[in-house]
Amino acid sequence: MTANGRMKFGVFMAPFHPTTENPTLALDRDLELIQWLDTLGYDEAYIGEHHSAGWETIASPEVFIATAAERTKRIRLGTGVISLPYHHPYMVANRMVLLDHLTKGRVILGVGPGALNTDAYMFGIDPARQREMMDESLGIILRLMTETEPITYKSDWFELNDAMLQLRPYQKPHIPVAVASVESPSGVTLAGKHGAAVLSMAVPRGTVRKTTLQDLWSIAEESAAEHGQEVRREDWGIVSGVHLAETRKEAFEDIREGGARVVTEYFANTLGNPAPDVPRDQIVDHMVKNNQWIVGTPEDCIAGIERLQEMSGGFGSFMIRVEDWASREKVNRSYELLARYVMPHFQGSLVGIQNSSRWASTIKEELQANRRIAIQRATDTWDARNEPERVNQAD
Repeated sequence: MTANGRMKFGVFMAPFHPTTENPTLALDRDLELIQWLDTLGYDEAYIGEHHSAGWETIASPEVFIATAAERTKRIRLGTGVISLPYHHPYMVANRMVLLDHLTKGRVILGVGPGALNTDAYMFGIDPARQREMMDESLGIILRLMTETEPITYKSDWFELNDAMLQLRPYQKPHIPVAVASVESPSGVTLAGKHGAAVLSMAVPRGTVRKTTLQDLWSIAEESAAEHGQEVRREDWGIVSGVHLAETRKEAFEDIREGGARVVTEYFANTLGNPAPDVPRDQIVDHMVKNNQWIVGTPEDCIAGIERLQEMSGGFGSFMIRVEDWASREKVNRSYELLARYVMPHFQGSLVGIQNSSRWASTIKEELQANRRIAIQRATDTWDARNEPERVNQAD
């Protein structure tokens, strides 16, 4: 369910790289993947910011985006996300506006409170304050990007004195903003407050209370109404792990070990999140059964996205969470299968060619009959013109 009939497709690149392999090559592979997605026609790629725990190794999405922008032509590049409590809001606004100009308007400002407890601990940030700090920071960033008068503002964690951006945003009225909503209602509340886009996990995490996608969107709409803003479902991105292959069996076997590794070794053993109560070799099956991953053929992916549409009430962007859980060739092939067979189903690009094919099929007998008549006529005409010559040659 999208307002304009064309779903957007993109990726959410944390990224997740095992701690046992060359980190430089892993980053090279991330950049190579962005180039491949650009070639395949993906719309967006969001790049994460993390500083600890070993697996998510991009510390500055802005630096990564600047590199990726030089290697791509059309894909939009978002921060996924900048953890606002970690930065002075003026510096966030300034860096993003610079990127906006360097990319000629291909950037999106994705924001969040900070996902890793270890990051907040290192920086001495109280986890209980991260979401209110994000709210305060985003308000100032939007003022800096839209107001031209100097801003003076004093917080308990940053200060502005007659501050203004000397370089204005390339995109008007400002760089698009997306707010991550992973677990608590704070993300969608903030998105509604500012009329921003929303990025949600396919199955919202609920360590405090269970929340559905429909619940989250209702909160976003209520917040928008309260602040005189509007949130649009076509700006809502749903994030899910995806791996496709020619058969379901192949797809499951491709990531059976890699998928189990990221769930058990990183999310459970390193971060302390609860692991599925199933044997290691059944983790992929568990994640698919619970709608957290989509694994199988392109047809399975279409069904999975339609299922998420029904669960959520409708969204406009499907985001694949980038996973380093299979070989480069198999991962790249998965993205290619999605681009070739899944995207067209949700973007209306097959309607014309399929209608044309059906129309040609309905009149094929008549046209073939006409073709045979035309060929026979041409043959008879040639024979008539050349009959005297053949007679003379025979004499």
